[in-house]
Parts: sequence; C-alpha cells; structure tokens
Amino acid sequence: MREQYRSTPLLETELAPTPMDQFVRWFHDAVTAGLHEPNAMVVATATPDGRPSSRTVLLKEYDSRGFVFFTNYESRKGREMAANPYVSLLFPWHPIARQVVVTGTASRIGRDKTAAYFRSRPHGSQLGAWASRQSSVISSRQELLHAFEELADRYPAGEQVPAPPQWGGIRVEPQTVEFWQGHQDRLHDRLRYVRIDEGESDGGEGWRVERLAP
Repeated sequence: MREQYRSTPLLETELAPTPMDQFVRWFHDAVTAGLHEPNAMVVATATPDGRPSSRTVLLKEYDSRGFVFFTNYESRKGREMAANPYVSLLFPWHPIARQVVVTGTASRIGRDKTAAYFRSRPHGSQLGAWASRQSSVISSRQELLHAFEELADRYPAGEQVPAPPQWGGIRVEPQTVEFWQGHQDRLHDRLRYVRIDEGESDGGEGWRVERLAP
C-alpha cells in the first residue's frame, strides 16, 4: 500500500504573498480536479489539559481573516474550543497528492452572519440543527427522529425556522498554514507560512515562508 506521487515541484518563488491567497489557488485546483467535497476538512481540538479529538466538517467560507465552519456550540468541539481556542485544520486532498494544514485560534462569528447562513440551509438541515443535541448521549435513533418530527410539525416546509441560540459559526484565524505537495521517493514539498508579529514584519505582508523537510 504505497503510492509514488508524481507532480510538479512547489517552489517558494511561485507562492502567493499570503497563505489565504495560496489557499484560493489550491482550492480552485481541488474543485477543478473534481474532488468529492473538497471543502471537507478535519478539525482537531483539545481540552485545556491536552486531550485531543478530531472530526470532519465542511468549510463554508474563507477570506483574508480565515476559515469558517458551523457547529453546535454545545458539542464536544464547541465546548473544547470555548475552553481552549487553539485548533488545527487539515484538508486531505489525496487524489491530487496535496494537503493543507492550518493551526490557529477559533472564535465565534457574529449572530447576524450565523442567521444569514442558517436561512440558506435546506429546511431539513435547519430542523436537524434543532433536533440534535450534538455529542450528547441519546437512547436510540428513534429519539432523534421523534424530535425531528415534532419540529417538522412546528415548522412545516416554507415556514421560517429561527437559528438555534446554541448553534453558529466558528472562524479559525490562521497562525501557520502549511502546503504539502507529494513527490516521488518521499521528497515531498512542505512550505509553511508563519504569521509575523507587527514588530517583525517591517511593513510587509506579515508572513514568512519556511521550507520543512519531508
């Protein structure tokens, strides 16, 4: 079970000025290549005493400030981010031999943006956000379906469903962003942007690039 990656080298001279600009390029490549759910990413969180957990979520927005996804704030990841905001994101684009690894800090986005996104979701997904007490123990699948059916009666199709107060957006502001390109003989390229403090940047973009050994 070994793959010999054959691809074009990733060179420092070809990188975009900022990691988010470079992410735009690679995300476009992943979409163009026809990857299934290229916005799927693994979010890793940890408790204050360092016990980690991870899960796959869908990236819903990205801009110069970072990466946004939505979740139940009372879920395991929600509680862990509230207690310890340091997180990691991983985009595993295996079919094109690429990965993007982000480390940064998580914070909640405004309720207005959460409400706007919630209104764009399918009706069933809106009800599901209310029905599921994410990460809590339930007695059976029937319990979940019963809660969903009760909500469907209260909010029939076409009726506006309010965004749950315990549900909303999280923005991860990156501190480092690594772009990994696989190559033959394990001579992979790993270029990592590292955020520079204002005092170090001398008016530049606020990022330096490091090459890591594979």
